[in-house]
Amino acid sequence: MSLLRRIPWVSLILLLLTYITLGWLISISTVNVSWWKWIWGLTVAGILLLVGGLTTPWAMLTDYFRFPILFQSNPKSFAMTLFGAFLLFLILAKFRLFLDILLIISATMLARLDFQTAEFTEVQSFVIISVFSLAGLGLGTLVEKLMSHIFNIA
Repeated sequence: MSLLRRIPWVSLILLLLTYITLGWLISISTVNVSWWKWIWGLTVAGILLLVGGLTTPWAMLTDYFRFPILFQSNPKSFAMTLFGAFLLFLILAKFRLFLDILLIISATMLARLDFQTAEFTEVQSFVIISVFSLAGLGLGTLVEKLMSHIFNIA
């Protein structure tokens, strides 16, 4: 079967739409211009860390990183505990932000599961999901800038 026929297009379109929304939300935020590089850099780094964390097998990750204190216990449990505590804080403090993050994680996990079902390798999954995520982020920003320019929205 060819590579294009195996790609799960429905989950990739959902992923693209999710990241278009994220790009739109970041570009309409009113932040000082000097912070834009930091915000976009952290957003891109966060996207790549999320995709990398979902596509890298955890057992292989512990083989590469053998820190005596941090990775003696199950690293997935440790990471999920910290992530769960952070999400609990977001649920209590910023419910709208929590829903946005949950949507992004869910769309990325759906794409990862579909790629795993279609028997793609971890590297192929990482590259394709990263490209679609970053393209969606850029498209969301581009659409917002074009819409604000066309309709003169400040």
